[in-house]
Amino acid sequence: MRILVVDDDPFIRKLLVRQLKTLGYQQVLACERAQAAVEHLERQPDGTDLILCDLQMPGMDGIEFIRHLVRLGYPGALVLVSGEDERILQSAERLARGHRLRVAGALYKPVSSEQLQRLLQALPGGDAPRTGEARSYGAEELANGIRAGQLVNHYQPKVDFASGQVSGVETLVRWQHPEDGLVYPDRFVTLAEEHGLIDALMLDVLRNALADARQWRARGIELQVAVNVSMDNLVGLDFPDLVEQEALAAGAPLTSLVLEVTESHLMKNRQAALDILTRLRLKRIGLSIDDFGTGHSSLVQLRDIPFNELKIDRSFVHGAWRDKSLDGILGASLEMARRLGMRTVAEGIEDRTDWDHLRGAGCDVAQGWFIAKAMPAEHLPAWLEGWEARRSELA
Repeated sequence: MRILVVDDDPFIRKLLVRQLKTLGYQQVLACERAQAAVEHLERQPDGTDLILCDLQMPGMDGIEFIRHLVRLGYPGALVLVSGEDERILQSAERLARGHRLRVAGALYKPVSSEQLQRLLQALPGGDAPRTGEARSYGAEELANGIRAGQLVNHYQPKVDFASGQVSGVETLVRWQHPEDGLVYPDRFVTLAEEHGLIDALMLDVLRNALADARQWRARGIELQVAVNVSMDNLVGLDFPDLVEQEALAAGAPLTSLVLEVTESHLMKNRQAALDILTRLRLKRIGLSIDDFGTGHSSLVQLRDIPFNELKIDRSFVHGAWRDKSLDGILGASLEMARRLGMRTVAEGIEDRTDWDHLRGAGCDVAQGWFIAKAMPAEHLPAWLEGWEARRSELA
């Protein structure tokens, strides 16, 4: 992995370089000024896999540097490092993500070797993202991939806080591209929505998830399976019947299926969406409002749609124990869900501190890398055995 460190503080800069090399990363370049880093990237546009960048720097600050990364189409990972107020760091992180940069995380100064190691290990494959993953794909290429059966599902476990038992999994689609390898959904789901491919994509994901769940049931593993649906799927009034038919054909109880709805954009036909979502609940299919508190998800949706699960976005979960504003939003969301009789799921449980804090706050279900990363279906049984051995540590 080729790493670029950008920090005007000589002590911090040398410390980060030494920590990286101690962790086994030898290709590390350090720049004292952001302008010098920009010039390096202009000379070698494909020569950097990961950038660690300070925010508060003279001449060109970290926000201006982010603008240049966007201009250059930087495809690698970015880590923001700062000693500023953490809300400023969080705003900078959201800004970079909004520009579709691959933000691996944020680190607060002083940075410990343990924090740095955990962040680096969390990168896809334990390494920097492949530049091939960052290229654009065409609608016809994606359509051919769907027809050819190139979509594969990975599954991230959900665990009950109270008992430590695994209660279900979230289905996360990947595109097993013949040339680029495993492509993540941020590279193709919006493309599918924009070009009328989202129904075909969702149906393929649903069928694969139901088939995998059938295999698990044959091994005595009963899990609730959650599948993400786009607002663009909620247009045809026969959608609930289609989902029911697919579940029954796979021998799956309707109560074992949850549809996670993310309102990434406004409903095109609100009445049709309300019709569809209400009929799904009548069929005892679970409905989860995903990424609550972001996008267009709001109290209006909770009022009008019979959701029975509320998923709190990771941006309000990870690190809430040390951030009063995050903790306030988190506590209000949990209390509101309790009053509405909804189950709560916390995304982004990244470490033991997150686990302890959310468990103490009364959240129902945990999901995140502290428990497990998303995995292929065939890996789940072995992971479940390992989790049983780990449960006692979290009691």
